[in-house]
Amino acid sequence: MLAQQTTDLLHRLKLPAMAEALDEQRRQPDVVSLDFEDRLALLLEREHVARENRRVTRLLQIARLRHSASIEDVNFRVKRGLDKSQLLRLATGDWIQQHGVLLITGPTGTGKSWLACALGHSACRHGYVVRYLRLPRLLPELAIARSDGTYGKVLAQLGKADLLILDDWGLAPIGDRERRDLLEMIEDRTGRRATLLTSQVPVEHWHEGVGDATFGDAIMDRLVHHAHRITLTGGSLRKLGASAATDTATP
Repeated sequence: MLAQQTTDLLHRLKLPAMAEALDEQRRQPDVVSLDFEDRLALLLEREHVARENRRVTRLLQIARLRHSASIEDVNFRVKRGLDKSQLLRLATGDWIQQHGVLLITGPTGTGKSWLACALGHSACRHGYVVRYLRLPRLLPELAIARSDGTYGKVLAQLGKADLLILDDWGLAPIGDRERRDLLEMIEDRTGRRATLLTSQVPVEHWHEGVGDATFGDAIMDRLVHHAHRITLTGGSLRKLGASAATDTATP
């Protein structure tokens, strides 16, 4: 009777993983023979792992990453200009803590979006709030938000993300309103939050590609000059097939 009361109390204290582990211990003679502190350590570890898993799951749901990708699955055997030591340093999340900028550029199919999502996944595992957005879709949504009065709310939500991933930078032309919205969002994050951008357009062509000299100067100043960079090269990973490269899911 006391055993069941203990299990019930653990549930009331919102320690379900610990309660489950205790029930398992009772059915394992080799564990029951351990001393009290060893058994308690096992129980606490189970609860800790369960809470960490729930936290990461919640953060991944918020992030809404385009690809189910992880750093462990990156294939470094394919030659595409990817520096393993640089990527592993970025995966620690220090640059996010420092409110930095990361630019991933390269031809279509080289794994930019997949790599961005892998770093986003790693950031979630380190406890950072991540948001993934495709820029060609975000800009029209910002225009709608501005017209219906929710623009400030949307901008505030994006500003809460420790890491904002903007995929497909420069893929579609932008007008004056889109430039203003984009610049306002970037200025709101500069020095306060981390930003990751992917683009098929080489960085050296960003200034001329935005269609406005003043805006181009502002973007270069806030995003480019002090950014970490990954420049991918080579052909499309999609053509290599899953047998040649793990990270081929880059539509």
